[in-house]
Amino acid sequence: MITLKQLRYFDALARHHHFGKAARACAVTQPALSMQIHELEASLEITLVERRPSEVRLTREGREVARRGAVILSEAHDLMDCGRHTASVLNGSLRLGIIPSLAPYLLPRVLPILEREYPDLDLRLRETLTETLVDELVRGDLDVVLMALPAGHADVECEPLFNDRFLLATKSTPDLDERCRVAPEDVAADKLMLLEEGHCLRDQALTYCSPLGMGHFSNFGATSLTTVMQMVAAGYGVTLLPEICTDVEVRDERIALLRFTEPQPARTIGLAWRKTSPRKHDFEALAHLIVEAEKHHGTRPRRQRSR
Repeated sequence: MITLKQLRYFDALARHHHFGKAARACAVTQPALSMQIHELEASLEITLVERRPSEVRLTREGREVARRGAVILSEAHDLMDCGRHTASVLNGSLRLGIIPSLAPYLLPRVLPILEREYPDLDLRLRETLTETLVDELVRGDLDVVLMALPAGHADVECEPLFNDRFLLATKSTPDLDERCRVAPEDVAADKLMLLEEGHCLRDQALTYCSPLGMGHFSNFGATSLTTVMQMVAAGYGVTLLPEICTDVEVRDERIALLRFTEPQPARTIGLAWRKTSPRKHDFEALAHLIVEAEKHHGTRPRRQRSR
């Protein structure tokens, strides 16, 4: 008889490709996890993994079982949620994923309101890259994700919240008037500094710039906007900065912010959740709270200085 425990252990093994790492992820001993995998193979009468000295490789059958098992685990989690969260909204545990280019800027506005209005909510945060968040959402490891849309997955439902415009951050000079608008073709491609591969913010900037004939981009890459902005302040290049980040990232008088000509580039910030989740009322309440928090804050670039 196949159990959810067996599927959960095998799911961990399929993700980590290592018995020790999978056991630690499940908070069990390696022999206990290995025994459950053996019992799952016996129940299915197939070999799921190729056991090697330094790694584990899934067989063809193992990959299919892992795919189907992930769906079952996700459905089982949604079934449990159906019973736990029907009385009121935003109570109990909520596992929220968020991308790095939003977390430091939006959470300080949202978390105090959540704590005040929903004191029974046990919020658990996970900050990482978009691709990982969507994978974990579909697998059932997360309940909802705050990200730049679209999510790009057929099993995910999205709710747009607000548009976050991009500004051009450049080194301030005595003759620069921040009231002037800049056209995309005015940006030197080899001076455009972006986050490293894997960050959706990099992809969004390249999507905006590439159709305009901008090639040979700078090979500079960083893991944080703070690092990028320090390079801009020192005069090593320019970057596209989301407007929501300006309060935190632009405190250096050496940095100037310029708006683009119309239509201004922007990303759409929204929530994403599994279509099968029974907690849509929770996510809609969270969406409303975030929108209201953003309206109240009134994100704007810092006061511009005329020259």
